[in-house]
Amino acid sequence: MVFRILASLLFIESFFLFLSTIVAIIYSEPVYALIVPTLITFVIGAFGWFNTNKASKQIGKREGYLIVSLVWVVFSLFGSLPFIFDGSITSFTDAFFETMSGFTTTGASILNDIESLPKSILFWRSITQWMGGMGMIVMSLAVLPMLGIAGMELFIAEVPGPTADKLHPRVKETAKRLWGIYSLFTVIEIILLYAGGMDFFDSINHSFTTMATGGYSTKQASIAYYDSAYIQYVITIFMIIAGVNFSLSYFALKLKFEKVYKNEEFRYYIGFILIFTLILTTIIVSNKNFTGFEKSFRDALFQVVSLITTTGFVTADYLAWGSLAAIISFSIMFFGGSAGSTGGGIKIVRIVLLFKNSYQEFKRLLHPNAIIPVRLNNKAVDPKIITNVLAFIVFYILTFVAGSVVMASMGLEIDSAMGSVIASLGNIGPGIGSVGPMDNFANIPNAGKWVLSFLMMLGRLELFTVMIIFTPIFWKK
Repeated sequence: MVFRILASLLFIESFFLFLSTIVAIIYSEPVYALIVPTLITFVIGAFGWFNTNKASKQIGKREGYLIVSLVWVVFSLFGSLPFIFDGSITSFTDAFFETMSGFTTTGASILNDIESLPKSILFWRSITQWMGGMGMIVMSLAVLPMLGIAGMELFIAEVPGPTADKLHPRVKETAKRLWGIYSLFTVIEIILLYAGGMDFFDSINHSFTTMATGGYSTKQASIAYYDSAYIQYVITIFMIIAGVNFSLSYFALKLKFEKVYKNEEFRYYIGFILIFTLILTTIIVSNKNFTGFEKSFRDALFQVVSLITTTGFVTADYLAWGSLAAIISFSIMFFGGSAGSTGGGIKIVRIVLLFKNSYQEFKRLLHPNAIIPVRLNNKAVDPKIITNVLAFIVFYILTFVAGSVVMASMGLEIDSAMGSVIASLGNIGPGIGSVGPMDNFANIPNAGKWVLSFLMMLGRLELFTVMIIFTPIFWKK
Protein backbone atom coordinates (compact mmCIF):
# COMPACT_ATOMS: atom_id res chain seq x y z
CA MET A 1 0.00 0.00 0.00
CA VAL A 2 2.90 2.36 0.75
CA PHE A 3 4.32 1.90 -2.77
CA ARG A 4 0.86 2.20 -4.32
CA ILE A 5 0.17 5.54 -2.66
CA LEU A 6 3.64 6.90 -3.49
CA ALA A 7 3.07 5.85 -7.11
CA SER A 8 -0.29 7.63 -7.19
CA LEU A 9 1.33 10.77 -5.78
CA LEU A 10 3.86 10.69 -8.63
CA PHE A 11 0.88 11.15 -11.00
CA ILE A 12 0.18 14.44 -9.21
CA GLU A 13 3.81 15.52 -9.53
CA SER A 14 3.87 14.61 -13.23
CA PHE A 15 0.74 16.75 -13.73
CA PHE A 16 2.45 19.85 -12.30
CA LEU A 17 5.59 19.08 -14.30
CA PHE A 18 3.36 19.04 -17.39
CA LEU A 19 1.95 22.46 -16.41
CA SER A 20 5.53 23.75 -16.33
CA THR A 21 6.02 22.25 -19.80
CA ILE A 22 3.04 24.30 -21.02
CA VAL A 23 4.72 27.43 -19.59
CA ALA A 24 7.82 26.56 -21.64
CA ILE A 25 5.65 26.33 -24.78
CA ILE A 26 3.93 29.65 -24.02
CA TYR A 27 7.26 31.45 -23.68
CA SER A 28 8.85 29.60 -26.65
CA GLU A 29 11.44 27.90 -24.45
CA PRO A 30 12.93 24.41 -25.02
CA VAL A 31 10.57 21.81 -23.54
CA TYR A 32 13.13 19.00 -23.24
CA ALA A 33 14.11 19.86 -19.65
CA LEU A 34 10.50 19.47 -18.50
CA ILE A 35 8.80 17.02 -20.84
CA VAL A 36 11.40 14.29 -20.17
CA PRO A 37 11.05 14.54 -16.35
CA THR A 38 7.26 14.60 -16.84
CA LEU A 39 7.36 11.32 -18.79
CA ILE A 40 9.86 9.69 -16.42
CA THR A 41 7.75 10.59 -13.37
CA PHE A 42 4.49 9.47 -15.01
CA VAL A 43 5.90 6.16 -16.31
CA ILE A 44 7.45 5.20 -12.96
CA GLY A 45 4.23 6.20 -11.20
CA ALA A 46 2.21 4.04 -13.61
CA PHE A 47 4.61 1.12 -13.16
CA GLY A 48 4.26 1.32 -9.38
CA TRP A 49 0.48 1.65 -9.58
CA PHE A 50 -0.18 -1.32 -11.86
CA ASN A 51 2.22 -3.57 -9.95
CA THR A 52 0.50 -3.03 -6.60
CA ASN A 53 -3.07 -3.99 -7.55
CA LYS A 54 -3.28 -6.52 -4.71
CA ALA A 55 -2.11 -4.08 -2.04
CA SER A 56 -4.00 -3.96 1.25
CA LYS A 57 -6.56 -1.16 1.53
CA GLN A 58 -5.77 -0.53 5.19
CA ILE A 59 -3.56 2.38 6.21
CA GLY A 60 -2.39 2.22 9.82
CA LYS A 61 -0.31 4.68 11.81
CA ARG A 62 2.97 3.09 10.71
CA GLU A 63 2.04 3.23 7.03
CA GLY A 64 0.82 6.80 7.45
CA TYR A 65 4.05 8.08 8.95
CA LEU A 66 6.15 6.13 6.45
CA ILE A 67 4.22 7.49 3.44
CA VAL A 68 4.28 11.09 4.67
CA SER A 69 8.03 10.96 5.28
CA LEU A 70 8.97 9.15 2.07
CA VAL A 71 6.86 11.34 -0.22
CA TRP A 72 9.07 14.40 0.41
CA VAL A 73 12.19 12.44 -0.55
CA VAL A 74 10.55 10.85 -3.61
CA PHE A 75 9.08 14.15 -4.82
CA SER A 76 12.43 15.92 -4.36
CA LEU A 77 14.30 13.21 -6.29
CA PHE A 78 12.01 13.50 -9.31
CA GLY A 79 11.53 17.25 -8.85
CA SER A 80 15.24 17.89 -9.17
CA LEU A 81 15.31 16.47 -12.72
CA PRO A 82 14.20 19.71 -14.52
CA PHE A 83 17.13 21.65 -12.99
CA ILE A 84 19.59 18.96 -14.09
CA PHE A 85 18.16 18.47 -17.60
CA ASP A 86 18.03 22.25 -18.14
CA GLY A 87 21.60 22.66 -16.92
CA SER A 88 20.65 25.52 -14.58
CA ILE A 89 21.97 23.38 -11.71
CA THR A 90 24.67 20.89 -12.69
CA SER A 91 25.28 19.26 -9.30
CA PHE A 92 22.76 16.63 -8.15
CA THR A 93 23.37 17.68 -4.52
CA ASP A 94 22.50 21.30 -5.36
CA ALA A 95 19.47 20.27 -7.43
CA PHE A 96 18.14 18.05 -4.63
CA PHE A 97 18.78 20.79 -2.05
CA GLU A 98 16.95 23.40 -4.15
CA THR A 99 14.00 21.04 -4.72
CA MET A 100 13.74 19.87 -1.10
CA SER A 101 13.89 23.52 -0.10
CA GLY A 102 10.99 24.12 -2.48
CA PHE A 103 8.73 21.27 -1.41
CA THR A 104 9.33 21.91 2.30
CA THR A 105 8.63 25.65 1.66
CA THR A 106 12.01 26.56 3.16
CA GLY A 107 13.15 28.89 0.40
CA ALA A 108 16.89 28.39 0.97
CA SER A 109 18.55 28.66 -2.44
CA ILE A 110 21.93 27.99 -4.02
CA LEU A 111 21.18 30.04 -7.18
CA ASN A 112 23.23 33.19 -7.77
CA ASP A 113 21.54 34.45 -10.94
CA ILE A 114 17.85 33.64 -10.69
CA GLU A 115 16.79 36.02 -13.48
CA SER A 116 18.84 34.03 -16.01
CA LEU A 117 16.71 30.90 -15.52
CA PRO A 118 14.01 30.05 -18.11
CA LYS A 119 10.52 31.06 -17.04
CA SER A 120 9.37 27.44 -17.13
CA ILE A 121 12.06 26.46 -14.61
CA LEU A 122 11.17 29.44 -12.41
CA PHE A 123 7.53 28.37 -12.58
CA TRP A 124 8.43 24.79 -11.57
CA ARG A 125 10.52 26.18 -8.72
CA SER A 126 7.54 28.18 -7.46
CA ILE A 127 5.01 25.39 -7.98
CA THR A 128 7.09 23.05 -5.78
CA GLN A 129 6.48 25.46 -2.92
CA TRP A 130 2.79 25.87 -3.68
CA MET A 131 2.36 22.07 -3.69
CA GLY A 132 4.38 21.67 -0.50
CA GLY A 133 2.60 24.50 1.28
CA MET A 134 -0.67 22.72 1.87
CA GLY A 135 1.06 19.36 1.60
CA MET A 136 0.99 16.67 -1.01
CA ILE A 137 -0.87 14.26 1.26
CA VAL A 138 -3.67 16.75 1.92
CA MET A 139 -3.79 17.34 -1.84
CA SER A 140 -4.04 13.62 -2.50
CA LEU A 141 -6.87 13.29 0.00
CA ALA A 142 -8.72 15.95 -1.97
CA VAL A 143 -8.24 14.50 -5.45
CA LEU A 144 -7.78 10.74 -4.93
CA PRO A 145 -10.87 9.01 -3.50
CA MET A 146 -8.89 5.81 -2.94
CA LEU A 147 -7.08 7.57 -0.10
CA GLY A 148 -10.36 8.18 1.70
CA ILE A 149 -9.87 4.83 3.42
CA ALA A 150 -8.19 5.40 6.80
CA GLY A 151 -7.07 8.76 5.45
CA MET A 152 -7.08 10.33 8.90
CA GLU A 153 -3.70 8.72 9.64
CA LEU A 154 -2.18 10.59 6.68
CA PHE A 155 -3.98 13.81 7.58
CA ILE A 156 -2.71 13.81 11.18
CA ALA A 157 0.85 13.01 10.07
CA GLU A 158 0.83 15.77 7.45
CA VAL A 159 -0.98 18.79 8.96
CA PRO A 160 1.49 20.79 11.08
CA GLY A 161 0.74 21.61 14.71
CA PRO A 162 -0.18 19.82 17.93
CA THR A 163 -3.75 19.29 16.69
CA ALA A 164 -5.26 18.70 13.26
CA ASP A 165 -8.47 20.73 12.93
CA LYS A 166 -11.16 19.19 10.79
CA LEU A 167 -13.66 21.38 8.98
CA HIS A 168 -15.79 18.39 8.03
CA PRO A 169 -16.32 14.92 9.54
CA ARG A 170 -14.94 13.31 6.37
CA VAL A 171 -11.21 13.80 5.87
CA LYS A 172 -11.56 14.01 2.09
CA GLU A 173 -14.03 16.90 2.41
CA THR A 174 -11.72 18.65 4.90
CA ALA A 175 -8.84 18.38 2.43
CA LYS A 176 -10.98 19.77 -0.39
CA ARG A 177 -12.02 22.77 1.70
CA LEU A 178 -8.46 23.47 2.80
CA TRP A 179 -7.25 23.40 -0.81
CA GLY A 180 -10.22 25.51 -1.88
CA ILE A 181 -9.34 28.23 0.65
CA TYR A 182 -5.66 27.99 -0.26
CA SER A 183 -6.40 28.35 -3.99
CA LEU A 184 -8.87 31.20 -3.43
CA PHE A 185 -6.35 33.30 -1.51
CA THR A 186 -3.70 32.55 -4.15
CA VAL A 187 -5.96 33.82 -6.96
CA ILE A 188 -6.90 36.97 -5.00
CA GLU A 189 -3.24 37.77 -4.39
CA ILE A 190 -2.39 37.25 -8.07
CA ILE A 191 -5.06 39.80 -9.01
CA LEU A 192 -3.92 42.35 -6.40
CA LEU A 193 -0.23 42.07 -7.31
CA TYR A 194 -1.00 42.38 -11.02
CA ALA A 195 -3.15 45.42 -10.29
CA GLY A 196 -0.18 46.94 -8.45
CA GLY A 197 2.11 46.82 -11.48
CA MET A 198 3.82 43.44 -11.07
CA ASP A 199 3.74 41.53 -14.37
CA PHE A 200 1.38 38.55 -14.64
CA PHE A 201 4.07 35.86 -14.56
CA ASP A 202 5.75 37.31 -11.45
CA SER A 203 2.34 37.82 -9.81
CA ILE A 204 1.57 34.11 -10.19
CA ASN A 205 4.97 33.00 -8.89
CA HIS A 206 5.03 35.31 -5.89
CA SER A 207 1.44 34.42 -4.97
CA PHE A 208 2.34 30.72 -5.08
CA THR A 209 5.30 31.21 -2.79
CA THR A 210 3.58 33.70 -0.46
CA MET A 211 0.61 31.46 0.34
CA ALA A 212 3.00 28.54 0.79
CA THR A 213 5.15 30.72 3.12
CA GLY A 214 8.00 29.54 0.91
CA GLY A 215 9.81 32.70 -0.13
CA TYR A 216 11.13 31.72 -3.57
CA SER A 217 11.21 34.76 -5.83
CA THR A 218 11.77 35.24 -9.54
CA LYS A 219 14.26 37.99 -8.66
CA GLN A 220 17.70 37.63 -7.07
CA ALA A 221 16.94 40.60 -4.81
CA SER A 222 13.63 39.03 -3.71
CA ILE A 223 10.85 41.55 -2.97
CA ALA A 224 13.45 44.32 -2.54
CA TYR A 225 13.53 44.34 -6.37
CA TYR A 226 10.06 45.92 -6.35
CA ASP A 227 10.42 49.39 -4.91
CA SER A 228 6.67 49.58 -4.32
CA ALA A 229 4.97 50.11 -0.97
CA TYR A 230 1.73 48.71 -2.42
CA ILE A 231 3.31 45.41 -3.52
CA GLN A 232 5.13 45.01 -0.21
CA TYR A 233 1.99 45.67 1.85
CA VAL A 234 -0.07 43.24 -0.26
CA ILE A 235 2.52 40.49 0.20
CA THR A 236 2.72 41.31 3.93
CA ILE A 237 -1.05 40.89 4.32
CA PHE A 238 -1.07 37.56 2.53
CA MET A 239 1.93 36.30 4.50
CA ILE A 240 -0.07 37.07 7.65
CA ILE A 241 -3.07 35.19 6.23
CA ALA A 242 -0.88 32.21 5.28
CA GLY A 243 0.48 32.10 8.82
CA VAL A 244 -3.01 31.79 10.32
CA ASN A 245 -4.67 28.43 11.01
CA PHE A 246 -6.64 27.69 7.83
CA SER A 247 -9.67 26.65 9.86
CA LEU A 248 -9.86 30.28 11.07
CA SER A 249 -9.64 31.48 7.47
CA TYR A 250 -12.57 29.17 6.74
CA PHE A 251 -14.60 30.76 9.56
CA ALA A 252 -13.64 34.25 8.35
CA LEU A 253 -14.87 33.44 4.84
CA LYS A 254 -18.12 32.23 6.44
CA LEU A 255 -18.26 35.68 8.17
CA LYS A 256 -17.87 34.08 11.60
CA PHE A 257 -15.36 36.71 12.72
CA GLU A 258 -16.12 36.19 16.41
CA LYS A 259 -14.55 32.71 16.23
CA VAL A 260 -11.41 34.22 14.72
CA TYR A 261 -11.06 37.00 17.30
CA LYS A 262 -11.75 34.72 20.26
CA ASN A 263 -9.04 32.30 19.18
CA GLU A 264 -6.20 32.79 21.66
CA GLU A 265 -3.45 31.61 19.31
CA PHE A 266 -4.57 34.15 16.70
CA ARG A 267 -4.50 37.01 19.22
CA TYR A 268 -0.99 36.07 20.38
CA TYR A 269 0.11 35.70 16.74
CA ILE A 270 -1.01 39.23 15.88
CA GLY A 271 0.33 40.52 19.20
CA PHE A 272 3.81 39.10 18.59
CA ILE A 273 3.87 40.65 15.10
CA LEU A 274 2.92 44.10 16.45
CA ILE A 275 5.37 44.00 19.38
CA PHE A 276 8.36 42.87 17.31
CA THR A 277 7.48 45.37 14.56
CA LEU A 278 7.41 48.28 17.02
CA ILE A 279 10.75 47.20 18.53
CA LEU A 280 12.48 46.90 15.15
CA THR A 281 10.91 50.14 13.88
CA THR A 282 12.31 51.93 16.94
CA ILE A 283 15.76 50.44 16.28
CA ILE A 284 15.68 51.48 12.61
CA VAL A 285 14.42 55.00 13.41
CA SER A 286 17.22 55.48 15.93
CA ASN A 287 19.75 54.32 13.35
CA LYS A 288 21.93 56.90 11.60
CA ASN A 289 20.70 55.63 8.22
CA PHE A 290 17.08 56.51 9.02
CA THR A 291 15.20 57.12 5.73
CA GLY A 292 11.71 58.04 6.95
CA PHE A 293 9.17 56.60 9.39
CA GLU A 294 6.86 54.91 6.86
CA LYS A 295 9.75 53.13 5.11
CA SER A 296 11.22 52.08 8.46
CA PHE A 297 7.87 50.77 9.68
CA ARG A 298 7.24 48.95 6.38
CA ASP A 299 10.67 47.29 6.39
CA ALA A 300 10.30 46.25 10.03
CA LEU A 301 6.75 44.93 9.52
CA PHE A 302 7.68 43.05 6.35
CA GLN A 303 10.71 41.35 7.87
CA VAL A 304 8.92 40.46 11.13
CA VAL A 305 6.01 38.91 9.22
CA SER A 306 8.36 37.20 6.76
CA LEU A 307 10.36 35.62 9.60
CA ILE A 308 7.53 34.74 11.98
CA THR A 309 5.54 33.08 9.18
CA THR A 310 8.80 31.45 7.97
CA THR A 311 8.23 32.83 4.45
CA GLY A 312 11.71 34.27 3.99
CA PHE A 313 11.02 37.09 1.53
CA VAL A 314 13.42 40.02 1.87
CA THR A 315 13.01 43.78 1.44
CA ALA A 316 15.92 44.86 3.63
CA ASP A 317 19.02 43.46 5.31
CA TYR A 318 17.99 43.02 8.96
CA LEU A 319 21.62 42.16 9.83
CA ALA A 320 22.58 45.74 8.86
CA TRP A 321 20.27 47.21 11.53
CA GLY A 322 22.71 46.43 14.33
CA SER A 323 23.41 43.60 16.77
CA LEU A 324 20.18 44.04 18.75
CA ALA A 325 18.03 43.84 15.60
CA ALA A 326 19.99 40.77 14.46
CA ILE A 327 19.41 39.00 17.80
CA ILE A 328 15.70 39.84 17.75
CA SER A 329 15.37 38.65 14.13
CA PHE A 330 17.19 35.43 15.03
CA SER A 331 14.83 34.89 17.99
CA ILE A 332 11.75 35.40 15.81
CA MET A 333 12.92 32.51 13.60
CA PHE A 334 12.03 30.06 16.38
CA PHE A 335 8.40 31.19 16.67
CA GLY A 336 6.77 30.05 13.42
CA GLY A 337 3.18 30.53 12.28
CA SER A 338 -0.03 29.13 13.71
CA ALA A 339 -0.79 25.43 13.95
CA GLY A 340 -2.64 24.34 10.82
CA SER A 341 -0.99 27.03 8.69
CA THR A 342 1.61 26.63 5.96
CA GLY A 343 4.27 28.15 8.23
CA GLY A 344 7.08 26.22 9.87
CA GLY A 345 8.87 26.77 13.18
CA ILE A 346 7.84 25.73 16.68
CA LYS A 347 4.34 27.24 16.15
CA ILE A 348 2.68 30.02 18.16
CA VAL A 349 0.32 27.70 20.04
CA ARG A 350 3.26 25.72 21.46
CA ILE A 351 5.01 28.95 22.54
CA VAL A 352 1.80 30.10 24.25
CA LEU A 353 1.28 26.77 26.02
CA LEU A 354 4.93 26.79 27.14
CA PHE A 355 4.52 30.26 28.68
CA LYS A 356 1.20 29.38 30.30
CA ASN A 357 2.48 26.10 31.77
CA SER A 358 5.62 27.83 33.08
CA TYR A 359 3.48 30.49 34.78
CA GLN A 360 1.21 27.84 36.29
CA GLU A 361 4.26 26.22 37.87
CA PHE A 362 4.55 29.22 40.21
CA LYS A 363 0.99 28.58 41.42
CA ARG A 364 1.71 24.86 41.82
CA LEU A 365 4.71 25.69 44.02
CA LEU A 366 2.47 27.68 46.34
CA HIS A 367 -0.43 25.18 46.17
CA PRO A 368 1.19 21.76 45.63
CA ASN A 369 -2.04 19.82 46.25
CA ALA A 370 -4.19 21.92 43.94
CA ILE A 371 -5.10 20.82 40.42
CA ILE A 372 -4.24 23.82 38.27
CA PRO A 373 -4.80 23.11 34.56
CA VAL A 374 -3.40 25.09 31.65
CA ARG A 375 -6.21 26.74 29.72
CA LEU A 376 -6.39 27.71 26.05
CA ASN A 377 -9.48 29.38 24.60
CA ASN A 378 -11.06 29.02 28.07
CA LYS A 379 -10.76 25.23 27.95
CA ALA A 380 -8.49 23.02 30.04
CA VAL A 381 -5.72 21.55 27.92
CA ASP A 382 -5.20 17.80 28.19
CA PRO A 383 -1.97 17.14 30.18
CA LYS A 384 -0.92 14.77 27.38
CA ILE A 385 -0.85 17.73 24.98
CA ILE A 386 1.26 19.75 27.43
CA THR A 387 3.69 16.83 27.70
CA ASN A 388 3.82 16.56 23.91
CA VAL A 389 4.45 20.31 23.55
CA LEU A 390 7.25 20.30 26.13
CA ALA A 391 8.83 17.22 24.53
CA PHE A 392 8.59 18.82 21.08
CA ILE A 393 10.23 22.09 22.17
CA VAL A 394 13.05 20.26 24.01
CA PHE A 395 13.61 18.02 20.98
CA TYR A 396 13.50 21.04 18.65
CA ILE A 397 16.18 22.89 20.67
CA LEU A 398 18.35 19.75 20.94
CA THR A 399 18.06 19.22 17.17
CA PHE A 400 19.03 22.86 16.60
CA VAL A 401 22.08 22.52 18.88
CA ALA A 402 23.17 19.19 17.36
CA GLY A 403 22.70 20.54 13.82
CA SER A 404 24.72 23.66 14.66
CA VAL A 405 27.57 21.52 16.02
CA VAL A 406 27.56 19.37 12.87
CA MET A 407 27.60 22.41 10.57
CA ALA A 408 30.33 24.09 12.64
CA SER A 409 32.42 20.90 12.34
CA MET A 410 32.31 21.41 8.55
CA GLY A 411 34.13 24.71 8.85
CA LEU A 412 31.26 27.22 9.14
CA GLU A 413 31.54 30.15 11.53
CA ILE A 414 29.29 29.75 14.57
CA ASP A 415 26.77 32.38 13.40
CA SER A 416 26.59 30.82 9.93
CA ALA A 417 26.26 27.32 11.41
CA MET A 418 23.41 28.39 13.71
CA GLY A 419 21.82 30.50 10.99
CA SER A 420 21.84 27.73 8.40
CA VAL A 421 20.35 25.22 10.85
CA ILE A 422 17.48 27.38 12.15
CA ALA A 423 16.77 28.58 8.59
CA SER A 424 16.41 24.94 7.49
CA LEU A 425 14.80 23.43 10.58
CA GLY A 426 12.31 26.32 10.78
CA ASN A 427 11.69 26.27 6.99
CA ILE A 428 12.57 29.97 6.85
CA GLY A 429 15.17 30.42 4.09
CA PRO A 430 17.47 33.28 5.03
CA GLY A 431 19.35 33.00 8.32
CA ILE A 432 22.27 34.90 9.79
CA GLY A 433 25.99 35.00 9.05
CA SER A 434 27.03 33.85 5.58
CA VAL A 435 23.46 32.63 4.88
CA GLY A 436 21.84 35.97 5.76
CA PRO A 437 19.16 37.83 3.77
CA MET A 438 21.67 39.21 1.25
CA ASP A 439 23.45 35.86 0.72
CA ASN A 440 22.45 32.25 0.00
CA PHE A 441 23.51 28.63 0.59
CA ALA A 442 25.74 28.20 -2.48
CA ASN A 443 28.95 28.05 -0.44
CA ILE A 444 27.72 25.45 2.06
CA PRO A 445 29.76 22.18 1.69
CA ASN A 446 27.95 19.34 -0.11
CA ALA A 447 27.76 17.25 3.05
CA GLY A 448 26.24 20.25 4.81
CA LYS A 449 23.58 20.58 2.12
CA TRP A 450 22.46 16.98 2.72
CA VAL A 451 22.31 17.62 6.47
CA LEU A 452 20.28 20.79 5.92
CA SER A 453 17.98 18.99 3.45
CA PHE A 454 17.21 16.43 6.15
CA LEU A 455 16.57 19.23 8.67
CA MET A 456 14.16 20.88 6.21
CA MET A 457 12.10 17.71 6.02
CA LEU A 458 12.38 17.20 9.77
CA GLY A 459 11.07 20.71 10.45
CA ARG A 460 8.31 20.52 7.83
CA LEU A 461 6.95 17.28 9.30
CA GLU A 462 7.23 18.38 12.93
CA LEU A 463 10.20 16.24 13.99
CA PHE A 464 8.40 13.22 15.47
CA THR A 465 6.75 12.20 12.19
CA VAL A 466 10.18 11.58 10.66
CA MET A 467 12.21 10.54 13.69
CA ILE A 468 9.74 7.84 14.77
CA ILE A 469 10.77 5.88 11.66
CA PHE A 470 14.29 5.57 13.07
CA THR A 471 13.15 4.01 16.35
CA PRO A 472 13.14 0.21 16.90
CA ILE A 473 9.59 0.31 18.31
CA PHE A 474 8.27 1.58 14.95
CA TRP A 475 9.32 -1.65 13.21
CA LYS A 476 8.18 -4.06 15.91
CA LYS A 477 4.79 -5.74 15.52
